[in-house]
Amino acid sequence: MSTAKRVALITGSGKKRIGWHVARALGQKGYALALHYRSSQAEAMETVAEFRALGFEAEAYQADLADEAAARQLVQHVLQRFGRLDVLVNCAAAWPRKALESVAAQDVREAFEINTLGTFLCSQHAGLAMVKQPEGGCIITLGDWATIRPYRHYAAYFPSKGAIPTLTRTLAVELGTRNPKVRVNGILPGPVMLPPDLPDAERQEAIAATLVKKEGSPEHVAHAVLFLIENDFITGVNLPVDGGRSIYASDS
Repeated sequence: MSTAKRVALITGSGKKRIGWHVARALGQKGYALALHYRSSQAEAMETVAEFRALGFEAEAYQADLADEAAARQLVQHVLQRFGRLDVLVNCAAAWPRKALESVAAQDVREAFEINTLGTFLCSQHAGLAMVKQPEGGCIITLGDWATIRPYRHYAAYFPSKGAIPTLTRTLAVELGTRNPKVRVNGILPGPVMLPPDLPDAERQEAIAATLVKKEGSPEHVAHAVLFLIENDFITGVNLPVDGGRSIYASDS
């Protein structure tokens, strides 16, 4: 069991989406990687093999994070394997696109279970484990810039992400008052890895609505994760990584 190397758990990192890129950035910084997936076992195994080929220490773990017992067991398995947990990055998410007329109660429940409850449970159990460590730890949540100015067809998704900034501040207080070396911060991505089914006209509109006039990359989010981990005087903040999208009214 490795006890000296810093350890990071990244949820939703099996597939090549934002979590995968965050995990790679942490691996490059020398972290041992605990990679989480829910149903993408084949992709997660490929990711483990790819990261190990790069010289990273990596293991994959399956869990439905909306299941309280599964979230607790995930953290326990990481601690049993690596002996510590220094960083948790909550990248697991679902963003179903559906017209309001078609949104059912179950759609809203599922969005909250995956995006809100899953983030809470994983952060709760990881954070309480970090509290017991003299060196503490760092938790990163992922929200969405557009919860302050939502666009159409994601009526189930946005409320679930709108809870993340409050969740982040709440856990920063709860955990930081137990161990001042445990910090919790959030990232609010803008147009980064836009949904593949997004019509091109909407994609171009999203890019034009930024101040920097380009789509963000997952590396932009990964850089923000590293910054929030390394700066130990920041906690309880929710950092927009959105190219100015949240402050720019393009039609003004």
